[in-house]
Amino acid sequence: MLELAILGLLKEQELHGYELKKRLAETLGLTSGVSFGSLYPALGRLEKAGAVKAVEALGEAQPAIPMTGSLGGELAAFRARRGATRPGVRRGGRAKKVYGITERGEELFAELLAAESQSNDDDRLFNLKLAFARYLPPDDRIGLLERRRAHLLERMARARAAFRGERVRSDGYIRSLIEHGNETTAREISWLERLIATERSGSASPQNTSDAGPAEPTQREERLHD
Repeated sequence: MLELAILGLLKEQELHGYELKKRLAETLGLTSGVSFGSLYPALGRLEKAGAVKAVEALGEAQPAIPMTGSLGGELAAFRARRGATRPGVRRGGRAKKVYGITERGEELFAELLAAESQSNDDDRLFNLKLAFARYLPPDDRIGLLERRRAHLLERMARARAAFRGERVRSDGYIRSLIEHGNETTAREISWLERLIATERSGSASPQNTSDAGPAEPTQREERLHD
């Protein structure tokens, strides 16, 4: 999942490690489990596989040239600074690698995005794939959405079966939690059906499927809640 996220972000633009970590959290919501201790080994694996390359090295920002009042002194400082920034000259401080995706990385990204998960019960993986769904062919996007809908219908059926258990009937908090989960699942199913309908109609973008905010429960959602 982390490799897919990295390649997807680098497909959009070249990034260094700190920017990449920030984008993983802000854009994709991968706030847990993505530390520099997991990010850089993943980048290393991708680089070794030829999917990612270091396209540039950025050093620490140089301090401003001091205004000494001496033209000769300031000129000497300027020349020294310019020399330190020439290619092949090591600058002070630790360099930052800027990563870019390669042709092999483009192929690997497409493979990971199109691959069906071994488990349908991974909400984070579905959300990640949906974030990059614009890179999938239309039929594959529909397949992704339909598999998610089928999984949620199965999840709701299991919850309804658990709801009939004796322990749940006697514990109002557990019963309330299951009801809340069913309501959330029903809304996601309704949202997925709108996305699927948009894809089947050939609309350019699904952006209007949720802009209006939470909708009132439909008859289908009410039946699912029962």
